Amino acid sequence: MEVRDEGDAQSRHHQEQQSPPTPSSKQLKSSPNHVDTNSVTQRLQKELMALMMTGGDLGVSAFPDGDSIFAWTGTIEGGKGTMYDGLSYKLSLRFPVDYPFKPPQVKFETTCFHPNVDQFGNICLDILQDKWSSAYDCTTILLSIQSLLGEPNTESPLNSSAALLWKNQEEYRKTVRKHYMATGDSLEN
Repeated sequence: MEVRDEGDAQSRHHQEQQSPPTPSSKQLKSSPNHVDTNSVTQRLQKELMALMMTGGDLGVSAFPDGDSIFAWTGTIEGGKGTMYDGLSYKLSLRFPVDYPFKPPQVKFETTCFHPNVDQFGNICLDILQDKWSSAYDCTTILLSIQSLLGEPNTESPLNSSAALLWKNQEEYRKTVRKHYMATGDSLEN
């Protein structure tokens, strides 16, 4: 049989009610999902400035859409000597709030006939998926897509008819131009 001193029990109960609980070490640390959008905004602003300084010389550019630094419109010029030489493509770039730890969503807005681009403008490019690195930036992304235009991965196509036609370069070039000219906004680029 245990004998308790009721005075001690009441005193402890009173102290527990008045003193705030001490936060555990887990509560003090910010959650791993917490994102500092200010640092993401600053990074995107730096990338925009760098792209404005050098991108035009490389045949790529991008600017924010309206007021949001997280949504950009990009442009890629087809590489010299490729099937896309002389063509200009518009892309949309949507940066997540945890950029650069996650890649942006990038899509062709101008119709692009290509083995690694589907009918909706989605792009199959490893650096936009499982090979993403936080060291990449907007310039790297745009230059990689520009390079992909001239050097498709026909082993992993999103557009199987484009992949099959790639073997016949003359027909491929005609089909690229036909799709490009069929897009109303391609003439505005």
